Amino acid sequence: WGVFSVPLLRHVPEPPVVREAGDTGTGPVARQGFRRLWRTFGEIRRQRSLLVFLLAYWIYNDGIGTIVKMATAYGSELGIGRTYLIGALVLTQVVGIPCALACGRLAQAWGAKRTVLLTLAGYLAISVGGYFMASPLHFYLLAGAVGMVQGGAQALSRSLFAVMVPAHRSAEYFGFFATSGKLAGVTGPLVFGIVSQVTGTGLLGILSLLAFFVVGGVLLACVDVAAGVAEARRIEREAGAA
Repeated sequence: WGVFSVPLLRHVPEPPVVREAGDTGTGPVARQGFRRLWRTFGEIRRQRSLLVFLLAYWIYNDGIGTIVKMATAYGSELGIGRTYLIGALVLTQVVGIPCALACGRLAQAWGAKRTVLLTLAGYLAISVGGYFMASPLHFYLLAGAVGMVQGGAQALSRSLFAVMVPAHRSAEYFGFFATSGKLAGVTGPLVFGIVSQVTGTGLLGILSLLAFFVVGGVLLACVDVAAGVAEARRIEREAGAA
């Protein structure tokens, strides 16, 4: 992280901080940032298709994040050794690169929304498979399956979001997208932990994630992407006229 941040720090100029009237110092700038996030959310609420997509994304991406965060803990509970766990994590990354590219090609022919729904179906299968996992081989198979769908689900979700936001405010909207996604990402691990604690095993905890993919997938299926694109273009035209 430190090495790869050097080109950014040395060669990318820092834009000046634009403060609102009366704002001075670090504190007010932070408050201004949160006010802008809240203002952006207010505008997103008026873009129905984009709002439904965001709700879907918050839910199913929480399930995806929970699988990533809790995989090693779940594997350790089943008695899978550290060496196997590390190897499975490496396998996920190796498989993920070509499969993410393949998902991009599939989206060109089939559409990003349908391809994301396909990856969510994959996560449903992974959650069910996790319930029956009992050996390092099973863990490797599931790790490979996660690699097949993880990159495509997340990259194509960002692509869907991108086409439904006004181009002249894309940085602001993506700032909200990233921040809200992090804030929404606590529910999945919480549900997983509570279910595992109450039942005494992570088996039902992994099954609880099915709800995130089902609900998120249903909401995503309801998103009218064409209407979202039309709404974004309308906002752009209004901004240009102003």
